[in-house]
Amino acid sequence: MSVKEKEFAKLIKDNQGLIIKVSRLYTNSLEDEQDLFQEIVLQLWRSYDTFKGQSKISTWMYRVALNTAITLFRKKTKSPQTDELMDFHASSYLEDDDEKQLQISLLYKVVKMLPQVERAIVMMYLDDLPYRDIAENLGITEVNARVKMNRLKKTLKQLMEKHA
Repeated sequence: MSVKEKEFAKLIKDNQGLIIKVSRLYTNSLEDEQDLFQEIVLQLWRSYDTFKGQSKISTWMYRVALNTAITLFRKKTKSPQTDELMDFHASSYLEDDDEKQLQISLLYKVVKMLPQVERAIVMMYLDDLPYRDIAENLGITEVNARVKMNRLKKTLKQLMEKHA
């Protein structure tokens, strides 16, 4: 394995949570989630040499992951969609606390109901990315990212109450 491959493997290992979150939010089944995870890693590898270090590595990874997910999501919308909103096998990712699992599952369910860009904003917000990074990833202003997230908080609260 070359030095470049070792660096890339470490990068993926260190940031696999980011890729899992994107994969989980843009798919409806464990199989699709795994396929998207692999596709994101492939796209990251293909563009690894083009990363110039002008932004954080996590910002670059989010951008590639989101673009890959949205591109595949658009391709799949041409095929029939299932109603399996929560078929991501939460037990393999979540803690044993049942109440917490239910809340996290509900959050994923309602986040999946949001349009693509809003999903991305919520995901990055939950990962504690600064609004500057969220804005950079989505090509919007930092103020716009803040406004959108404040509106999304209200929307998510309403959706969680409705679907609880």
